[in-house]
Amino acid sequence: MSLPESAIPRLTDAQVREKLWHQGTASLSDVELLSILLAKGEGGLSALELAERVLKKTGSLLQLSLMAPRELRMIENLGLGRAAHVATALELGRRFRAQEAVLKETLESDRDVIEMFQPRLAALNHEEFWVVYLNTSNKILDQVRISQGGVSGTIVDVRLIIKRALERLASAILLVHNHPSGNPTPSEQDQRITRQLNRAAALFDIRIIDHVIITAGACHSFRRDGFFDAPESERE
Repeated sequence: MSLPESAIPRLTDAQVREKLWHQGTASLSDVELLSILLAKGEGGLSALELAERVLKKTGSLLQLSLMAPRELRMIENLGLGRAAHVATALELGRRFRAQEAVLKETLESDRDVIEMFQPRLAALNHEEFWVVYLNTSNKILDQVRISQGGVSGTIVDVRLIIKRALERLASAILLVHNHPSGNPTPSEQDQRITRQLNRAAALFDIRIIDHVIITAGACHSFRRDGFFDAPESERE
């Protein structure tokens, strides 16, 4: 028989730090990691209890990472100092993931694409459209931000994308853009631009290998969804 939660001994802030030194950071829960960043409690709460409240209010580390520093400082009265520590730690994590992904030389799947672009695009409040140019072995030749726009869209120049592909002697093109709304479902405009680019690229024997829509949560792959396998008439 399991003990009720209230009967389970809670670690003190000092014990959480001891756990880190003896067992490593991977052994700590999200709440425990956050408590170390917060360093001290507030209003009679320990740092661990405060961290628990913060995560309960925001829902998850992911939601916490999407908040601006000015929003963070208002949660449970974190204040400027602790909000700055949390925001900085989360940004360091994003930058590490982005830099780690840049080291990839080839792209094998939509998961590789998500790992490369989610850290840099997921938290943006505007859309950005990127193109990755690849050779016959899916080795990355170049990655270019084609455009950036507002919350609901951005302008994509098909001729410019194809021109750059020819200049780089690319055999394949990968399309990536984000949805700040958090909804990964392709819009009619997303489908239309994908059709246009697929037709234009085919004229030069260049493949569009995928179009991936990035959000902070679920992402969408046109390839995985079967878009490129369907007859042209069914894509309309």
